Amino acid sequence: MPVGLFRVCLLVITAIVNHPLFFPKENGTVPENTEEIMQKMKEREESLRLEQLRLEQEIADQEATQKALEKAAVVVEESKEEKVRWDMWTALSMVIFLLIELWRQDFQEGNWQDVGGEEDDMAVLGKAFKGVAFPDKAVLASFYEKRILGTTGDMARMREMVEGFADDLLEALRSVCNRDADMEVEDCMGVGSMYENWRVRKPFVCDLIVPFAPPEPYCFRCQTWCSGDSFPPDEQGYGTIKVCRADEDVTGCICDKTKLGEDMLCLLHSQVSSTRPSSEMEDLLCFKNTQYLDADQVMKWFQIAVTKAWNRISHKYEFDLSFSLLDSPGALKIKFKSGKSIAFNLTPVVQYENSDVYFISHFPRSSLPADIPSSTHWFLTFAVYERRFIQLVSKTLPANACHVSCLQILSFLHGKQCSLTGPSGLTNYHLKTVLLHLLQARPSQDWAPEKLEARLQDMLKFLEKCLHEKKLYHFFIGNGKVPAELGFPIIFQRAEPLNLFRPFVLRRDIYRKMVDTFHEMLRNMSALINEYTVHIPLAHTNGIRKEPL
Repeated sequence: MPVGLFRVCLLVITAIVNHPLFFPKENGTVPENTEEIMQKMKEREESLRLEQLRLEQEIADQEATQKALEKAAVVVEESKEEKVRWDMWTALSMVIFLLIELWRQDFQEGNWQDVGGEEDDMAVLGKAFKGVAFPDKAVLASFYEKRILGTTGDMARMREMVEGFADDLLEALRSVCNRDADMEVEDCMGVGSMYENWRVRKPFVCDLIVPFAPPEPYCFRCQTWCSGDSFPPDEQGYGTIKVCRADEDVTGCICDKTKLGEDMLCLLHSQVSSTRPSSEMEDLLCFKNTQYLDADQVMKWFQIAVTKAWNRISHKYEFDLSFSLLDSPGALKIKFKSGKSIAFNLTPVVQYENSDVYFISHFPRSSLPADIPSSTHWFLTFAVYERRFIQLVSKTLPANACHVSCLQILSFLHGKQCSLTGPSGLTNYHLKTVLLHLLQARPSQDWAPEKLEARLQDMLKFLEKCLHEKKLYHFFIGNGKVPAELGFPIIFQRAEPLNLFRPFVLRRDIYRKMVDTFHEMLRNMSALINEYTVHIPLAHTNGIRKEPL
């Protein structure tokens, strides 16, 4: 209690002592003019208000800037999302395109030149046939009997005579050649229209191929465009032939691909066997400073060898033998004293491995010059398999089937048209390829003799389709449906299909000439057939009478 009273008294005394009225400060005066103070306070207030407005403006600007940045960020994010979506659509489109392309290639491999034999497919075609009067069965029958059958009777005798003389000539060629240094010539084989019984136009020309091989200890190692190594598109269908020693490794030793030091030797190959003089390879008909067989050298060698062989046996015959074409080594002509002549082609070829596919130095009677990449590139011919395929299919067709008749009539019309308007890119080989495709696509009963008119129209419409698309695929290359009985090499069945019309894609002038020739042939077809047709009796309408070929 006393302590509490003491604290209260102390507090009162302190308040009285510190009161300003009792102890005023020195020089301290109470302001007498309050207006001046008020004025200063207003100015201060005004300055504070302006400062507040400035700060609010800055805050507003910062907020606007922040909103703009946020909006820009949103736009960028949206553009990124849109770009991602676009990239996804682009990638998806590319995937779809690749799938379609893969499907197209698979479809092409499975049905690469598949006509299907359906009438609906053929009905879509035939635009060039509008307004064309197609000969009926009776007219075709009369034309075939008068013009075609009348020209095929001498072919068998001519083939027999030419083959016998060619065997004798090749036997003489072997005797004049050096067995230790020259090429070894094998027996000849007949190929082409004369041996497939569909050649109709004169002069008849027999095509014989002559395989040859190098002397021991050398051998040929062939490489094709579909053997794995990359070949340019313009070299498809070609291959190269390398002359090697028989004991040389097929894959090649590393000493041929790398530079060994002067103090290093290959344990497999001596220096003598690894380096061959240039003159030795040229004697083996190779291109200069290479091991690749040169087609031009082969042509020169073959012409010289045939000339020597004929000089040895010419005394046995009562006719003359000469080369009919300067640019073809084996284009020969037999001239009798009566003035008659027989032409035939004896063409050197190289066998591909153990098959009946051959590398050919050139194609005789080519209507257009071939664009061969170089003289070391050889074209492959499948003529032996084509002949075998026709013979194989003919066994399954009805008696007196019309397949050969169709090709004969079409070949005759094409030859007549070319004699009127000049040669074009379209050849008899293209016509035969069309027939081969249709033989594989259509059932056997469709080739009955009374269906000649329908099948001839099918061939023309199929050819029209190929000309329109600029695509006519080689029958054997890339065709997985080749009969196994032929023993056809699988490497060519698995290859990409070879378009025979590819050269005309870039050469538009030749392509236009080819199309015009085809259309002119259609328009002139009735006139050309009627020219060789005699009066047709009404009773002669029940089919085609023909001799077996």
